[in-house]
Amino acid sequence: MRAELYRPEDPEQPVAIATWLEGRPSLEVLQDVAGLDRLLRATPVVTDDASLRPPGTSGEVGLDPGSSAWFRAALLSRAPALGLAVRFVAQRIAGGWDPAAAYATFEEEVDRLTSPG
Repeated sequence: MRAELYRPEDPEQPVAIATWLEGRPSLEVLQDVAGLDRLLRATPVVTDDASLRPPGTSGEVGLDPGSSAWFRAALLSRAPALGLAVRFVAQRIAGGWDPAAAYATFEEEVDRLTSPG
């Protein structure tokens, strides 16, 4: 997972790139912003996200470090305090089923999934 942090007044110029890869967060700083070193500190995050709650419950949920849900919640809750906004950027997914390509023959699907571009 990849996220770009930017100043709301200049969305085209990211100040940092955060990534979640193989169960670990990393941060590439592109511009000096005070507090970026605390952005992905390994401390629990509290969020009010209904998708993380058991059915029929309400309120906030605590997330411990070590999951992609924690990574997302940490960025979304901590970036505004630094005057930054976050956008999650889709990375190229190699392979996988594409429901919009269900019309393709098996051979065409294999060609699509194995092509480098």
